[in-house]
Amino acid sequence: MNADLIAPIVGGLVVLAVVVLLFALGFVGRSRRGSRGRASAGLGQEDSREGGAAGSVGLLERPGEPGLGLLEIPEGASGRLVRLRARLARSGAIGSRLLAVLARDRLTEADWEEIEETLLLADVGVGPTTELMDALRLRMQVLGSREPGAAREILRDLLLRLVDPTMDRSLNLEQTLGSDGEPHPATVLVVGVNGTGKTTTVGKLARFLVAEDHDVVLGAADTFRAAAADQLSTWGERVGVPVIRADRDHADPASVAFDAVRTGAEIGADVVLVDTAGRLQNKADLMDELGKIKRVISRKAPVAEVLLVLDATTGQNGLRQARVFTDVVQVTGLVLTKLDGTAKGGIVVAVQRELGVPVKFVGIGEGADDLAPFDPEAFVDALLS
Repeated sequence: MNADLIAPIVGGLVVLAVVVLLFALGFVGRSRRGSRGRASAGLGQEDSREGGAAGSVGLLERPGEPGLGLLEIPEGASGRLVRLRARLARSGAIGSRLLAVLARDRLTEADWEEIEETLLLADVGVGPTTELMDALRLRMQVLGSREPGAAREILRDLLLRLVDPTMDRSLNLEQTLGSDGEPHPATVLVVGVNGTGKTTTVGKLARFLVAEDHDVVLGAADTFRAAAADQLSTWGERVGVPVIRADRDHADPASVAFDAVRTGAEIGADVVLVDTAGRLQNKADLMDELGKIKRVISRKAPVAEVLLVLDATTGQNGLRQARVFTDVVQVTGLVLTKLDGTAKGGIVVAVQRELGVPVKFVGIGEGADDLAPFDPEAFVDALLS
């Protein structure tokens, strides 16, 4: 070969190799997050209070697709847990009142009645309250002292037992084999009554999973509320999560949910989160439809989790809601919203004891990343702070 031709050929090959390498790097960068859209402002009427990107740790240019805006980088679990401890401390009135009574020189029957009333007013429930009272009387009698530190440790131990740190609070995100014999993403069905912040919770949960490096698909199966799909789409766009939604109002929600699961399998997602319409637990036809959604999804792949969203401020009324949902769709985990100082706190004990279902996440504020895994010890320590 002519020596004069070698240099241009080698140079061309080098340039080609660089181009191929850059393309490959761009593709890899998009492979896990390439489906994410641009960050958006505004969350619709229900979420206007969310404070924009509050909680996000930064913004990121959409990889490989400049000019389409910025992606928000959600806050990871560790930062959320720090804020969980701080914000739950606002609910500490129950603990301070109990400790104040236990520190008295001599506990009379009136004092014990005050303790019982405090627990009941905090929505702990009759059964758990009776159990705690009996154990507390015995332990304080054995202690024979009103030293504040010792009383606090006794109360902490008893409260922690009621909250039950042995319950499995992890999300089941293992891929499953579908009816076609192929692996499918873990499907999480999110249910709840109107006004509990269910769609907001789905959006926040998607952010949490993105922060934990999961590829997520959202299914907007709440086809009755006109703004629900738009609201969920905005949540998805902010962190680049695709949203499967109906092409018309009042479409069959089971069909939308099925399409979301199918799309998740086709693009190799890790998790599919399906938002459902808020159900009034006394409306049999609506509850039947919720059962239908689960059955239709199960034809494609098993449902890994059913999360029930409850407003922690509703107290014992939330228990009545939870019982009905559990009967219809076999709830596997609870998400308590508004557990940020406005709730009485004891509902955590009551709802777990009543249903045997663990609280897995709690809403601790109005920011976009104010959803955190529930930590029993942090919760009890905050009550006693």
